[in-house]
Amino acid sequence: MAEFWLISENSLSNPMIGTIVNASAILAGSVIGSVVKKGIKEEYQDALYTAMGLAATVLGINNVVNNLPDSKYPVLFILSLAIGGLIGTILNLEGRFQNLVGKFSKSNLGQGLSTGILLYCIGSLSILGPIQSALNSDNTYLFTNATLDFVTSIVLSSTYGIGMALAAVVLFLWQGSIYLCAGALSHFISPELMREVSIVGGVLIGSSGLSILKIKDCRTLNMLPSLLVPIIWFAVRGFLFR
Repeated sequence: MAEFWLISENSLSNPMIGTIVNASAILAGSVIGSVVKKGIKEEYQDALYTAMGLAATVLGINNVVNNLPDSKYPVLFILSLAIGGLIGTILNLEGRFQNLVGKFSKSNLGQGLSTGILLYCIGSLSILGPIQSALNSDNTYLFTNATLDFVTSIVLSSTYGIGMALAAVVLFLWQGSIYLCAGALSHFISPELMREVSIVGGVLIGSSGLSILKIKDCRTLNMLPSLLVPIIWFAVRGFLFR
């Protein structure tokens, strides 16, 4: 797999090459997965749904378990979920997103996209990668993330179809925004902040898994504002105690 992402030394200096490769990996994986899906029987597709649900649940739990013991604010993720979930429910983010996707697809694409976007965008590699790329011309994080996302996108699109390629657009906008704001963000994004965001993100990824498994419809998209609460907390804390 390492050879697959081998890029010439000159190309490393191109603006946002890491983000472009990451988004392209998701597009390529989505195409491959959707082609594979056409030859898969419905019972096998159900098995893929179950596998994806279990994987998302485990990845979410792993995020929380790895970060929560070192958290300096162990109650912050609870407040984040409560406040963010309330705001998202008031705004009806889940309903608006499902209605939008429903205009283009009658499948469970909305559920797949919400899970994919969380898996692709909410992680240290996807957040720190654009900063490293912009400040140090180092795309190591993004190339590693691209490899992981390539495999994940194959599985997701083999389950939900070619529509999963839309997640590549979201990832490009997400990482592109971080890349462009890297100068300001480099001093703001601390290991402590990343830890708190990773805990909340882990819970959201895990909740997506529960929804896929039909254990509990957590309406994960309504909880997306939860990711902003730790950021606001650290910004206010930094302003008051600078």
